[in-house]
Amino acid sequence: MRRLALTGLALAVTAALAAACGGSGKSTAPATAASDPSKVSGEITVLTNRTDLVNDGTMKKYADDFAKVYPGVQVKFEAITDYEGEVKIRMNTENYGDVLLIPNVIAKGDYPKFFAPLGSAAELSKKYKFTQSGTVNDQVYGIVSFASANGFVYNKDLWARAGVTEWPKTPEEFLAALKAVKDKTGATPLYTNYKDGWPLSNWTNGNGSVTCDTKAETAMTTGDPWAPGKDLNVIDSLLFNAVHQQLTEKDPTTTNWEDSKKFIATGKIGAMWLGSWAIPQMQAAATTAGQSADSIAFMPFPSQAGGSFCSVLNPDYQYAVNSHSQNKAAARAWLDWFVDKSGFSATNQGVSPVTSDPLPSALKPYSDAGVKLIELETDQRILVDNIDKESEVGIKSPDYRQKLIDVARGAAKGDLNSVLADLSARWKAGQQSAA
Repeated sequence: MRRLALTGLALAVTAALAAACGGSGKSTAPATAASDPSKVSGEITVLTNRTDLVNDGTMKKYADDFAKVYPGVQVKFEAITDYEGEVKIRMNTENYGDVLLIPNVIAKGDYPKFFAPLGSAAELSKKYKFTQSGTVNDQVYGIVSFASANGFVYNKDLWARAGVTEWPKTPEEFLAALKAVKDKTGATPLYTNYKDGWPLSNWTNGNGSVTCDTKAETAMTTGDPWAPGKDLNVIDSLLFNAVHQQLTEKDPTTTNWEDSKKFIATGKIGAMWLGSWAIPQMQAAATTAGQSADSIAFMPFPSQAGGSFCSVLNPDYQYAVNSHSQNKAAARAWLDWFVDKSGFSATNQGVSPVTSDPLPSALKPYSDAGVKLIELETDQRILVDNIDKESEVGIKSPDYRQKLIDVARGAAKGDLNSVLADLSARWKAGQQSAA
């Protein structure tokens, strides 16, 4: 139901996908916006990872509202549990829906091989934020669904019972707070969601938050992301130490994402590192469990720069139109309506890509506390993707953090220094290979 399940194997097959999937590299017909909705018709299939919203009828309600504007378009949804895994396989064919979320396995440089251009970056950036994420050679191929601030979703009432009422400002203070939660409440202080995997990938989204550096991603092209004081060093060290100090679940191989919502809502879990998109899901779980939705809160990574917390706004999945779609006008109509008019981003407490939309209510505590919301420069993302591929680290994959956790809990050989040194060495080799 959420993001990022990118394995080392997936990284290895990216090039093969590019060659197989309409991969001639030839330009495709653009998916242009329609000026007259009554003249747009056809049946489109929309691929989604939100199985919950399809199953509970929410997506049908969106389609019904869309049909009031575009009566000639029929929308069919295909909900996929293992979205990354299944869609990347389907993209070996032309049959990957009409509108889809761009899988993270697809390198940015390959977008023109799979998706129809939506317009020039100069044009679309006037209306939308985060267009850089989907831009290749000044053409936009994906529109961000919404962006999430990153932070720890936590049970505020549980932390208060442990005597922690203020946000920790350093990793050391955060670990001390986790220990207080464990000692005074008996709850699992921090839940990794190790088994589902993708939540571990979310820790990379903190890159830039530690140092409040908008150029943190660009720096990865020449520097060592795991050098002392660098964002990924601090982030991965915090995770390692929390596991090593037994402040996480006893057996990470048995975690369950859906259960974790109930556990944090009922005070069995103290915190999880996620995006702000998770807040309404946890609040809904609290209400279902007969608890107060107000018990679910959000705190930034425990680090300050210049006396302020920072949180990177991480664009979620991007919507795109299949370059092979036979109904591009209808597909583009759905994409535009869903981004601009559906209210989906606000419902998910995400930052809307529409420049005129306000911040979601879930981020009011951040704005009240002066947390700086920053956006990373992504103009070097294609190079970063290539370095990541050559290094076989998989910064968008759960694999390396699962290994980190295994070392931290004694299930694999090594220590924190050896894990970080290995990551640094592999990344340096990747930089040299990608040069």
